[in-house]
Amino acid sequence: MEWKKLTSEVQWSEILERSYQKPQVIYKHSPRCSISSVVKSRLERSNMGSDIDFYFLDVIADRGLSRAIAEDMRVVHESPQVLLIRDGSCVYNESHSAIMMDEIVEKSST
Repeated sequence: MEWKKLTSEVQWSEILERSYQKPQVIYKHSPRCSISSVVKSRLERSNMGSDIDFYFLDVIADRGLSRAIAEDMRVVHESPQVLLIRDGSCVYNESHSAIMMDEIVEKSST
């Protein structure tokens, strides 16, 4: 799996635009949280959908951006957390140990 780093509001706007062409996934990660590290490792070992773009957001380094995304998508900010964005909206979000790649792939195709 290759993560694209998400670090700016400009990138966030571009992700929203691209979500009309193909699903976009944002993984919100805290380097201070052991659960975040376990979930990230599990995702990286999984078979990801090739038609999905995956973004990595460090919630400590980019706290303001993380909160802005949560507000824009009308979800409660959590970490770790995964957001599936399609057609400009969050169609699926999950947090902590409930984050599973097969769920992400399944939800991205419905």
